[in-house]
Amino acid sequence: AARCPEPDGGVTPSRLSSVDLSYITQGERALQRALGILQQHAGWQVETALDAGATVSSAALPGLGKVFRTEVVLAVPVARLHHELFERIEEMPRWNPALSRVKVLRRVGTDTLVTHEVTAPSPGNLVGQRDFVSVRHRGRRETAIYLVGTATHAEPLPSQEGCIRAESRLSCIVLQPLAGDPSRTRFTWLLSMDLK
Repeated sequence: AARCPEPDGGVTPSRLSSVDLSYITQGERALQRALGILQQHAGWQVETALDAGATVSSAALPGLGKVFRTEVVLAVPVARLHHELFERIEEMPRWNPALSRVKVLRRVGTDTLVTHEVTAPSPGNLVGQRDFVSVRHRGRRETAIYLVGTATHAEPLPSQEGCIRAESRLSCIVLQPLAGDPSRTRFTWLLSMDLK
């Protein structure tokens, strides 16, 4: 089992290793790429509209392939969602049935994590379990919080037995308080994966 380092708190760049700096760079690059995609309004095809008011659309983008975009307003404040999706990421399998385990392998400063996620077995194991090693990074722009993720190969973690190592090409969750009602959040999620 991989050893999970303790949080390092307020780390200054001069104290970061070259590997830590590479994780931050990967996270920042993923954030910049996501910001560019979020500004694109043409080329999205509606896939489905869900009962909860969510819409799912997709676009084929160079270098990423098919990217899904989900948008919905949730009756939860930004701070609570942010806490659950970043600070308590290891607790995700308690409420997300698609995951069986999430482990923080490394914390780099306060805004970057390296995680290992294992999907839950599917009924009849038709798809097969996948595992992912990802850099997760958070950024803020005005009132929005951006939680991005992308596959990393810098963390030497062998594939788990019975799992296929898949890759998150890009994931970005945007949490923005709903104008006029800070108890609600405009939730946008970009996702592009290679399930191998």
